[in-house]
Amino acid sequence: MAEPPEPQPPAPLHLPYAHNALRDALVAWAVVEVLVAVLVHLKWNIELVGEVGGALVALLFMYAPIYMAQRRAEDIEWYGFRLQPLGLGLVTAGVAIAVIVPLFALGYMKFYDLACKSDLLSALPLKGMCERYGGLSSMHWPKLDGELLQFFPVQLIVVALPEELFFRGYLLGLLEVRFPPKRRVLGGGIGLALLISSLAFALVHLPRDGGDPRALLTFFPGLLFGWMKSSTKSLTASTITHASCNILVHMLDLAVRR
Repeated sequence: MAEPPEPQPPAPLHLPYAHNALRDALVAWAVVEVLVAVLVHLKWNIELVGEVGGALVALLFMYAPIYMAQRRAEDIEWYGFRLQPLGLGLVTAGVAIAVIVPLFALGYMKFYDLACKSDLLSALPLKGMCERYGGLSSMHWPKLDGELLQFFPVQLIVVALPEELFFRGYLLGLLEVRFPPKRRVLGGGIGLALLISSLAFALVHLPRDGGDPRALLTFFPGLLFGWMKSSTKSLTASTITHASCNILVHMLDLAVRR
């Protein structure tokens, strides 16, 4: 009787090569930036899809890394498009959320308390927010209707995951090949690659937010998300944290309205 074949180890990932890494990263980002600026003007809605422009932007963020991985003969998994290490990703996201939620909520309330009562800072809040803002005394739990319940998975699957795949998976991944981090904190690279990818992430929000310069503040959470991907080698932690931050802002906006 023939011996059963020995199990073979999994095929190694096709790791990215340094040749043209910077060029491919920046060209892909520039093309995406231009297309996003066009697509955000497609405002009509389709049932079960939502705003056409937003849906196409999400597809763009997903397709661009897949196309570039094929073009560069690399595995999409190397860009972090995998759950493993799942435990580390969940713990990293959980710790980040536990720290961010109370600090951000406190800062959010303090900001509107000051800005809505100051002529000097009156231009900083979102348009019409001060008229609707009721402060701590007006806080209430938002009604969990169908629209709000739909918002949660949309932020995870349609917003956070595609953005993380492009900016932290593809863009940061190639930039770290070209500019290897000179310093690491808990395994996450700190260096030029992290800064460039976070800046690119912030800039793409400008056309999406109508050119509002406040969109550039997304540079700072971009640093956190980038560190998470670099540390865990997966998009699990950054995607969960990214979606949670978006949901937190939306819930606070609803909770403090009169």
